[in-house]
Amino acid sequence: MSSLADKGMITLREVPGKGEGLIATRKILKGTRILSEEPIIRIPEDTPDSPALRASIRRQVDELTSDQRRAFLAMCNIYPGDAASQYLGIIRTNALPIASGSGIFLAACRINHACDNNAQKGWNEGIKRHTVHALRDIDKGEEITITYVGVLNNRRTRQEALRKKFKFTCSCRLCSLPPHLSAESDRRLDEILELDGRIGRDGLTGILSDPKRILRYVDRQVRLYNEQGPDDTGLPRAFFDAAQITAAHGDLARARVFTERAAAGWLVLGGDDSLRVLKTKQLARNPSSHDTYGNSVAWKTAADDVPLGLDSNEFEDWLWKREKKNEPEQPGVFRNQATFPSFFQLPDETDVDDDFFESRDGVNYRPRRHWCFLAEIVDFVPLFRLQMKIKDVTGQTIPLFFYTDRRGSEIAPSQICKGYTIAVLYAQQHAFAFSEPGIRHEDPTLVKVCLLFLSGRLSCGTFLTYLVTPTPDIPTVARQFDGVERPSPEILDGNKWHENMPRVRQAGYTFEEVCEVLAVLVL
Repeated sequence: MSSLADKGMITLREVPGKGEGLIATRKILKGTRILSEEPIIRIPEDTPDSPALRASIRRQVDELTSDQRRAFLAMCNIYPGDAASQYLGIIRTNALPIASGSGIFLAACRINHACDNNAQKGWNEGIKRHTVHALRDIDKGEEITITYVGVLNNRRTRQEALRKKFKFTCSCRLCSLPPHLSAESDRRLDEILELDGRIGRDGLTGILSDPKRILRYVDRQVRLYNEQGPDDTGLPRAFFDAAQITAAHGDLARARVFTERAAAGWLVLGGDDSLRVLKTKQLARNPSSHDTYGNSVAWKTAADDVPLGLDSNEFEDWLWKREKKNEPEQPGVFRNQATFPSFFQLPDETDVDDDFFESRDGVNYRPRRHWCFLAEIVDFVPLFRLQMKIKDVTGQTIPLFFYTDRRGSEIAPSQICKGYTIAVLYAQQHAFAFSEPGIRHEDPTLVKVCLLFLSGRLSCGTFLTYLVTPTPDIPTVARQFDGVERPSPEILDGNKWHENMPRVRQAGYTFEEVCEVLAVLVL
């Protein structure tokens, strides 16, 4: 075990049910480099089994010392075969990734798996060695463990991957949780993966088009990581994503803090000579060198503009740009983008976005709040079903197809005019097989067309009528005005928006966001 970073730190010992494994001979502190070793055998990347590969492996084994060869042949082999296949079977069972392929390491390849691993493996390109670092404090006598699969996968997926590739069933602490705790862990892991997809789905376009929403996703991801367990290996990546988002909008203060957190996390995983750690520390010193910097100045701050005197909760609220609850709305009809999202800000039909939907049983979902998509009718074609080309508040043009029972004929022909505005409650993005992404609309009670110009000041109308048909979940304003069939123009004058909102609230309306939708959509 001459490859140990600190001799006497660990030893090879029999582990019940696992064969041999590495055991700590003393307390190992978080961030300690446990191993640093060179491979004794190298295999090129994506090389299929062939006589040439076997000859290369045989030559490398022949060059090993007798002790190295003995240790290599003692490694587990889950691919039994003839003597000629023995070397390849050991390598397929134990090899760890390196820069351009995989390698066999006398010590690191002896480390057993746990989904809640206490150590992190990785190839350090700077020193051309495989390193293993303690993710947390490891007690004397505790087994050193790494993960063989993506720990973000839920229990079922992890177990299937381990059985398929390594022929064993994991019984680590995470896989042995009671059913209710295991289900909760899986829910967190599934949500983290789902958020990861949303964060990266639209790349820089998403960061520039809707930065607050993407930053909220990362904020949620970090909270889930912390719920799953302290110092999760995914945290540095999340912090770096947040740094990229804030740097893209000129916010160097937040970018610096997020980058420092990413560097600190990766330091634990890879050590201070890791190329990623060195690069991230340099970015923290000069956050304007982020690749995304310079695209926008919407959040512009200097690197030193970090507030002082805040407690930890207040600092996190500032850092993540969390909106204060019950903060009064700024004047202006479309300032609340949560209520009036652009097409890009709409939830995707294939995702369960917890910013838009909620569930009590984890199976059935309903809107968590109310939102209304507004767009100008650019063109329309009343073919087999009504289809429109519409333009949202950002100027993006998208298709809208009506999949209602009457295929869109519920809308009077006199209302289908170019330049008119269409309002759709609870709209979602839909990926059509025959068209660019757009909206597939199915419920005629949640759509209205009105003479309203998005490019103007919304002053052309003089009063409000219904936006939606009354339902148990969405009462209309009419039900709140002492049984009056329709609200009077004086109360909801489209030119008196600032007066409308208080009056509607005073009338006892319960859903504030729908109030706002109704109060500004003049027909």
